[in-house]
Formats: sequence, C-alpha cells, structure tokens
Amino acid sequence: MLEIDLASKQHDESRQGEALILENKSTLPNQRKLYIESYGCAMNFSDSEIVASILSEQGFSTTDSYEEADVIFINTCSIRENAETRVRNRLKQFRAIKRENKNLVIGVLGCMAERLKAKFLEEEKLVDVVVGPDAYRDLPNLIAQVNDGHKAINVLLSREETYADLSPIRLNSNGISAYISIMRGCDNMCSFCVVPFTRGRERSRDPFSIIREAEELRDAGYKEVTLLGQNVDSYKWVPHPQSFSEGEGSAGELGESENKSAHVVLEGEAEKENNSDKKSAHNASLSFGEGRGEASLNFANLLEMVAAVSPDMRVRFSTSHPKDITNEVLETIAKHHNICNYIHLPVQSGSSRVLELMNRTYTREWYLDRIKAIREIIPTCTISSDIITGFCSETEEEHQETLSLMELVKFEFAYMYSYSERPGTPAAKKFADDVPEDVKQRRLEEIIELQQKNSRLRAQDRLGKVEQVLVEGLSKKSKTDYCGRSDHNHMVIFPVTEGVKPGDYVNVLIEKTTTATLIGRVV
Repeated sequence: MLEIDLASKQHDESRQGEALILENKSTLPNQRKLYIESYGCAMNFSDSEIVASILSEQGFSTTDSYEEADVIFINTCSIRENAETRVRNRLKQFRAIKRENKNLVIGVLGCMAERLKAKFLEEEKLVDVVVGPDAYRDLPNLIAQVNDGHKAINVLLSREETYADLSPIRLNSNGISAYISIMRGCDNMCSFCVVPFTRGRERSRDPFSIIREAEELRDAGYKEVTLLGQNVDSYKWVPHPQSFSEGEGSAGELGESENKSAHVVLEGEAEKENNSDKKSAHNASLSFGEGRGEASLNFANLLEMVAAVSPDMRVRFSTSHPKDITNEVLETIAKHHNICNYIHLPVQSGSSRVLELMNRTYTREWYLDRIKAIREIIPTCTISSDIITGFCSETEEEHQETLSLMELVKFEFAYMYSYSERPGTPAAKKFADDVPEDVKQRRLEEIIELQQKNSRLRAQDRLGKVEQVLVEGLSKKSKTDYCGRSDHNHMVIFPVTEGVKPGDYVNVLIEKTTTATLIGRVV
C-alpha cells in the first residue's frame, strides 16, 4: 500500500477522496479535450500525468472543465470502501453531461478499475472504458473502440511496464515540485491491502530514465522531486550488459551533462576504495558488482544519484517499509543536504501479534529499532506514520500497545484509519472483521487525540528555530502570507516579503505554531 508522506493529514491535498483536476492548457482548433480527476495516493496523480502524455501524442489537450471535455477519466483508489463510494457518486454527476453529449467518452482508470474489471461496466452503465494501471498505453485504441460503438476494457497486469520512456506532462504541478515514479507494483502482500492485486508484481524502473527525468525537471526550474514507489526501499535494478554499451541510456551518457548528475560505473571493491576521493555531490560514482554477488543498484544508490543531479533541488521519497529501510539509506540521507530529513514509516499497529496477522513481516521491537537508527543517524529527522485500528481480532490490550508505541515515538504526523475490509484480500478470506464499528470508532478517536497532542508538541519543538523553506505560493487563507514546506515537511506560513517569490528557498524564524503548521518571518 502506498502511504503518501507529503504532508500532515490536515494539509495533504492528494489523499484519498480528494480530486486533483488537470489545469487547462492552451489548445489548438479541433483538438479533442481531456479532463482527468485523480483520487488516492501520489502514484495515481503521477499516473494521470502519464495518461495525459500518452493522449497528447494523439492530439488531446487538457481542460479544467468537464462540461467541455470529449473524454473524462477518473483515476481511482481502492484502498478503502469510502474511496470507491466517492468515485461512484462522482460518476452520477456526469450523467447530465453524457445525456447532452452522446459522443462523450467516460472512463475509469487505476486500482478500482483493476479490482472490479468488467463488472464495473455492468454496474455503471455510464462508463465506456475501464483501464488498469499497466494498460495506459492502450488508451488510444480503447477510445477508438468506444467511438466505434463498443465498450472497452484492458486490465492486464504487466511484469515489465514502468512507463520509463515517457515524459509525464506536469499538468498538476506548481512548477516547483514534481513526482518521479521509480517503481511499480508491490510484492509485500500485507493481508489488508489490495495493491498487489490492483498494481501487480514489483518492478523497478531503470536508473538512467529516472536521472534523465530529474535532469529535465532541474532544467525546467523545478526545485523539488519526490521519488515514488509502493515500497521505495525495495528498489533494485539489475543491469543487463547492453545497459553499459555506447548509445542512449548508457552509463557513459549518465556521466556526462557537464558533471551535473551522477553516473554509474562497474568496478571492484579495491577500485572503489581507490576512487572514493573522486566522489562528490555533483558527480557521485556509484559502485556495484564485484564482491556483492549479483550486480544490482539499490535505493540508497539511486537516492545518491538523484541528489547529485543538482544540489539546489530537494529530494523526497514515498514510501518506506520498516522491514526494508536500511542504515545505508539513512546514511545517504545524512550525507546529502538536499535529501530531506523526513521519513514516512508506516507502523500500522503497535502489537506484534496484530502485525503478524497483517503480514507486515516485522515486530514491534524491529520497528522501534528502526526508529532508534533514524534518530541516531539523522538526529533532526521528522517521522510520520500510518496507523490502522480495529484490525481483525484486535484486543483492547493490543490497542493500548499501539497508543504506547505512539507515545514512545511521538510521530510528527500520522494518517489514521479504522480497518476497512477489502474484498479479495487475504484478511477478508482468512479473518473475521469482528471488532464492532463503535469500538473501532472509539479507538480511532483515541489515536487521533493522542496524535494531535504529539503533533502539537513536535511543532512546538520548532519554536525559536530557523527553518529552510521552499516557497510554494500564497497561503490559501491569506493573500498577504506565503506558504511553503520545510526540509522536515512542516507547512510554514510567513508574511509576503519583498524579493521573495515562489520557488525560492528562504530561512524562516518560527515564532508560533498550530498542531501541524509553523508560523514565522523571513530572517
């Protein structure tokens, strides 16, 4: 399950059930118009940019008005039942438009499409196209089928598709921050989660295309990238010999670009030691191969490569898994000033027995050990989490274990839910959803109350400190204030200051706080 780590629950604009609408771009006469709404995790929002890229090659432009669209797509989430209910309700709002425009194509993309498949076409007569996350390249053909009077569906999952060759159209971007998808799918099989069934097996994107995308964003003036994956810590790229031949995508090509980015070289351990003094923030030579068994490049290596693209471009990532996050990753974060000191590390439960039922493959003790390592290696790092309460057979004592873990860690932010059984998951097949709804709700309220207290305390720790903030734009609540995110992922509000504009880094002295917002002035 991809748990987005971009903001606190209070601020995050890309969480489940909240739509992001692609902004209108200039269009040419007779161009067909595409309207997309995205729901759920960051991966869905990133996928919508891929869809826009694919259809732009077919003559589509995008619009922010579904009334004038020729094609309407909803990119969906299946993590919780409430997310699917929101999508069905949204489809009902399109019925009037469909009655007026018989040629309008309405499609459902993403995880909900993959989960329900052809059943969606039967249940929602309004829908013309159903497309899973690995079949977006087929969209032009599917739209053509609808134009010929047929319903269309492609929900085939792939073991290879990463869309690595596509340049996403950054229609949902502020021009400052952007997503880069580094992998797709998930192999973890958490018992409560539908993602392995809706997004398929895990596969990592080649680092050459990732670095090219980061360089394109740097050259376009972006100041922050977020590397996306269901479990970024399990990123693993095994090169083929042709990966290092001359030509496009070669290691030599990555080493060029006027030393603005990292490159990959094959070398033995002895050679690596001899060349260690050549490594720098601008030209990181990452070694793998001899002495390590199967040659591969891991997430720590990739992080260093992306950080080396530009020292002025921040790097974030989402999401880590407690069983896979390594000290090597933590040391890489500590080493590079432009890798943000923020980690989203979902715990889900504070009880080892419940974690075993969830098939999370770690214990309470393991999780706390990882927290200890983060605090030791990156002392200023902020940590957020995901918590599910009321999982199958959870006792009151186990609920208290979750509360006690929260007290020990004191997360800056957390996304908190009561358990929602999803059809087809291992938990739905093997366990009874036997915690009463009123008990789930009461436990959730206790978790939320404790987290609000901890968030407030963590925010107050920032009083009197100076935070480096990447300015995003005007505050939603005041046209006389700017807002932006700190390195530690707090939202920071400060007065509009002469000479400061969106995309700038500024130092802000924190003078006041709310539960999750820091308020100060430029110094």
